[in-house]
Amino acid sequence: MNINQLETLVTISKTMSFRKAGELLNLTQPAVSAQIRSLEEEFQTTLIDRNQPVTLTDSGRLFLDHAMRILQIVDDLRERLNDLQQTPQGHIRLGTTTSIAMQILPRVLSYFQDQFPMIKTTIHSMTSSQIMTCVENGTVDMGIAYLFEKSPQLETSVLYYDTFELVVSPRHPLARRSHVTLDALRNIPLIMLTPDTAGRRFVDQMLKKYEIVPHIVMELSSSEEVKRMVELDLGAAIISKLSISNELRLGTLKMIKVNELESSHPVGVIYKSGRYLNSAMQQFLSDLKGMPETQFLGSE
Repeated sequence: MNINQLETLVTISKTMSFRKAGELLNLTQPAVSAQIRSLEEEFQTTLIDRNQPVTLTDSGRLFLDHAMRILQIVDDLRERLNDLQQTPQGHIRLGTTTSIAMQILPRVLSYFQDQFPMIKTTIHSMTSSQIMTCVENGTVDMGIAYLFEKSPQLETSVLYYDTFELVVSPRHPLARRSHVTLDALRNIPLIMLTPDTAGRRFVDQMLKKYEIVPHIVMELSSSEEVKRMVELDLGAAIISKLSISNELRLGTLKMIKVNELESSHPVGVIYKSGRYLNSAMQQFLSDLKGMPETQFLGSE
């Protein structure tokens, strides 16, 4: 059964003539007859009494009712697909880290939802490596994360650059210093992100490069947790500069420059190569790529 056969049956019910139906559908009379015969054979019933005048059988009237409903559903689908092209709508599942979710997404999503209220966004908080995996397996549609890793299955686009900085409580002995070397971290308690985070992997690489064995007193899964522990003066930490902007402004954390940490790291949007992007995802991706870096780095 196909849509053309259903349209033919409906047209016959209106014209009560194979010939007139063929003229309206731009089909020959034998083609019209063949379509109806094919339906009758598939459903093993007679739909049309071919005596003059042509009439629908009881089976034909029942079939007509369902055919008209199916055609209406198809028309509705065509309209909805057209609406999607004209007015972006849909659902986006976005995976990102806790610090990114708290620092940049309020600004980004506030703008986006004002412009496109028919698009729903669900945020899933996870580590950068988990984001890569979830985008690959389709658990989330897109991710925003540090682009430390590459995968042939993923497309990425840089949004801005972040740095990792040493932070301490204002009461910490190092708080009086504005600048230290990485070697100063040999003997002080450190609060670290867990090993599965992008920030921790960067710190581990730097410490290994300079042959420093850290004195780790605590491992936490998010920058937000790390900041709270540092504010309590339980140790120093190396975390995203973007994530500490509010604490620096309030004076609850002190940032200390470390030359060896002076490298920038790309943060970007991630999506699966070759996957179909619905209108919501296309619009979100387009808006993200079009935003200037200051939009992400600006203060609250």
